[in-house]
Amino acid sequence: MSTKYQILLFYKYINLEDPENIKNWQIKLCKELELKSRIIVAKEGINGTLEGTIENTEKYIEEMSKDSRFSDIVYKKSKGTGNAFPKVSVKARAEIVTLKLGENDFSPQECTGKYITAEELYSWFTNQKEFYIIDMRNDYEHKVGFFENSILMPIKNFRELPNKIQHIEHLKEKTVVTVCTGGVRCEKASGLLVKHGFKDVYQLKDGIVTFMEKFPNQFFLGKLYVFDNRFVIGFNTDSKEHVIVGKCDKCNKPTDDYVDCAYIHCNSDSRHFLCCKECRKNKKNLYCCEECYKKDSLQN
Repeated sequence: MSTKYQILLFYKYINLEDPENIKNWQIKLCKELELKSRIIVAKEGINGTLEGTIENTEKYIEEMSKDSRFSDIVYKKSKGTGNAFPKVSVKARAEIVTLKLGENDFSPQECTGKYITAEELYSWFTNQKEFYIIDMRNDYEHKVGFFENSILMPIKNFRELPNKIQHIEHLKEKTVVTVCTGGVRCEKASGLLVKHGFKDVYQLKDGIVTFMEKFPNQFFLGKLYVFDNRFVIGFNTDSKEHVIVGKCDKCNKPTDDYVDCAYIHCNSDSRHFLCCKECRKNKKNLYCCEECYKKDSLQN
């Protein structure tokens, strides 16, 4: 992995009256700085991740800081590969994370959980405080990494969350901590729990990635799924404390290697799956299922 490149992960909930103008500015800025990106802008804020050289990503931060609306954004930084994203992608949408609450929608500026820092959460773990971690990520994300004893929400997409709250209603009177990759989903998820009557709701500030960086291989098992071409990241993964929790979907052996179904027209929920290095030697294993393998064989 090259140290020349850097990836930034960031978000901010803030009322924006001109998401289209901000979208156009972001496209121009990314192109000028030769950054590749996946950024969403909405009236409720901005949510993005991008990659470029260390020099140019730092210039991006400088340019963003000149705008008072974005000057206090916290950027999560990690090593890049140079090809984490295929292109510049900046879109204006209704939400920066899709929850689709309709008339019941709310802003995290009005209702959200209390922040808990990585250091405070680490202290809770070491002092054996009674609390319950609720992982608000999609099921394919926590297949390769999760906090010890955490509750993994049974969702394939974040927008399913409102219909899954019943799975944790027994914790309404307990202390709960919502976690997600960088924090943006937990702003809404923790607020949703508050609105559903949960009494003591926290959210991990700056997400799992920050906790892992500060306390590698402690209380978080495995690797962290990320939404770019790296698929997963880890910290100090060569140490004896690191464990692999993912299981190959073909042979059930330990792995944290993701692949996409080799059939380009596959639209299955399982098109993105874990496949170990040994299984990938067999071309048939590069397909999520027998049906996709047969369809692709017929076309070729």
